[in-house]
Amino acid sequence: MASFRSRGHDSPPNRGQSCRWGGTGGRGGTPQTPGRATPPAQRQHWHRHRPPLHPGAWWLWALSLGTAATRTTNPLLLALLITVSAYVVATRRPHAPWSRSYGAFVKLALAVLLVRLAFAVLLGSPIPGTHVLVHLPEVPLPHWAQGIRLGGKVTAEALVFALYDALRLATLLICVGAANALANPSRLLKSLPGALYELGVAVVVALTFAPHLIADVQRLRAARRLRGRHDSGVRGLLQVGLPVLEGALERSVALAAAMDARGYGRTAAVPPAVRRATAALTLGGLLGVCAGTYGLLTAEGGAYGLPVLLAGVAAALGGLRLGGRRTLRTRYRPDPWGARAWLVTASGVAVAALLTLAASRDPAALHPGVVPLVAPALPLWPAAAVLIGLLPALVTPAPEPTDPRKEPTT
Repeated sequence: MASFRSRGHDSPPNRGQSCRWGGTGGRGGTPQTPGRATPPAQRQHWHRHRPPLHPGAWWLWALSLGTAATRTTNPLLLALLITVSAYVVATRRPHAPWSRSYGAFVKLALAVLLVRLAFAVLLGSPIPGTHVLVHLPEVPLPHWAQGIRLGGKVTAEALVFALYDALRLATLLICVGAANALANPSRLLKSLPGALYELGVAVVVALTFAPHLIADVQRLRAARRLRGRHDSGVRGLLQVGLPVLEGALERSVALAAAMDARGYGRTAAVPPAVRRATAALTLGGLLGVCAGTYGLLTAEGGAYGLPVLLAGVAAALGGLRLGGRRTLRTRYRPDPWGARAWLVTASGVAVAALLTLAASRDPAALHPGVVPLVAPALPLWPAAAVLIGLLPALVTPAPEPTDPRKEPTT
């Protein structure tokens, strides 16, 4: 025993284990050479390692923030929502090619702002205003185009109204970009029920189009800069576009071959009664969800809205459960939905619920007026509710640093 401890071990190995395991014992260790203990830094790294967050939690969090953005036109609250989502993305975005699409969504949001303001300037606005900024020459239109104006006076009230309206859509786009940057699409596909697997494949392929396209553009622009060629302007865009299109076609062909090799589209033989029950439950559940939602939104259907909605959701889930029996697929290491996923989802839902409540309690604070033109004020408790969306930055693990030796070369 003394000779064994002199080699750096605290106790002899268990039955069936050799002494090549490190000082932490057999569980959780990695193979080591005899007589060499596990370094403390490596043991600390194993202790800090936690499984990644469920991708569905990221999507629910981001869509909840987007829902909160649709409940207000206050530019201060919308800017706070953008700041919250950007901070979470900056601190929790993994180091992967598909996570680099957030900047593209931000640019798309800026383009939406500019286009909406341009339409307000060129086509006018129904918002009356007294603060005239500029008077453009008006183009006369025929009588059948009444209600449409080209040119004319541009008022500050019309521009501010267009800015508020466009900022709401831009915030929604940025929240969707945050979900694309935080949630792994391939892991999200594994989490879908079997009945939605084929639809989920199509959705995941569509969602990964933008990240792959942006990664190809960045890779080609970097390669052109290394070769001393232009990578900006119209000329650079035209010379980069053809390789990007070629790469997209090659990726689609490879994806089709991989799906065919893995038997995509195969279905299991199920009894006719099960198929009819699946169709009835799914269709009846969706109709129940629609009827229950309509009842909740109307004053007359408040009594039956919630029971019908719950019954529809239960029937739809039962139909999806039965429909999954037709799909021949297995899941390797499915992502667990743990306490952290519940906290992330609850934080986004809380933001959406509190801003919906604030919109009904104090609509003037969440929808500042433009006639007369007044400066928007920041409501305190809705702003504090938006800050709840920062909870994922505190409860989720930080992204693992990348190994420079594994970085792809251009």
